[in-house]
Amino acid sequence: MTTAPAQLRALLAEPGMVRAPGVYDGIGAHLVRRAGFKVAYLTGAGAVASGYGLPDIGLATATEMADRAALVVEASGLPVVADADTGYGNAMHVARTVRAYERAGVAAIQLEDQDFPKRCGHLADKAVVSADDFVRKLAAALDTRENDTVIIARTDARGPAGLDEAIARARRYAAEGADMIFVEAPQSLEEIERIAAEVAAPLVFNVVPAGRTPAVPDADLAKLGFRMAIYPGALLQPATLAMAAALVELGGEDSHVAEGPLGVFRAVGFDEWAALGERYR
Repeated sequence: MTTAPAQLRALLAEPGMVRAPGVYDGIGAHLVRRAGFKVAYLTGAGAVASGYGLPDIGLATATEMADRAALVVEASGLPVVADADTGYGNAMHVARTVRAYERAGVAAIQLEDQDFPKRCGHLADKAVVSADDFVRKLAAALDTRENDTVIIARTDARGPAGLDEAIARARRYAAEGADMIFVEAPQSLEEIERIAAEVAAPLVFNVVPAGRTPAVPDADLAKLGFRMAIYPGALLQPATLAMAAALVELGGEDSHVAEGPLGVFRAVGFDEWAALGERYR
């Protein structure tokens, strides 16, 4: 039987760009398969909001996320690219996270170089660890994997350190052995084109409507050379808006859930958690 990582690698080797809608529960997992998509993306933001009623600000644990990964893998029957945030700690924690995600059956694991606690990639006030620190965590992931699981290295350096630093990190992470590179939240088409031209590695693009990155047609992303596009909010945002509207139809009050990442996050207590973080900063 072909493994999930092998299936994903075969899809990535084909012409065109792999498209992976964001999934966070069993219904979405089934629907993505039934819609004909070949890959699903386990969105950390969606899993945390839907599964635990929390905003994407580093409140989930590795065990909680591995459980959601297993659910999505089983329900979808597809290769699943799984968000693993920062690996939930240091290099030892990354090794344990990789083992847990591989037991869940994922095809790929995405790790990022944010400091703890992490934040959604399209929120402000992010911080990153040093490139050296992340390389150690990346090495732990590469050394620990047993199923040839695809390891995606994501850098969030664009926000706090600028595009030049983000590209430098992307190149280094590729040289250290990451299978795919993900530069989060470029802020213009020119920046996207620079990433595509200057990072010699298979690239992931994050499609976040109303986020910090401008909208770019999938066909243009493919022409630039991006190998995979993920759509974390493709199901979460319309589903949340639809639920809010349905409650109004039942006679409830308008919850004023807005479009964009912050709309969903505010629905699950982002402002309260942010205030708590400031209180104990």
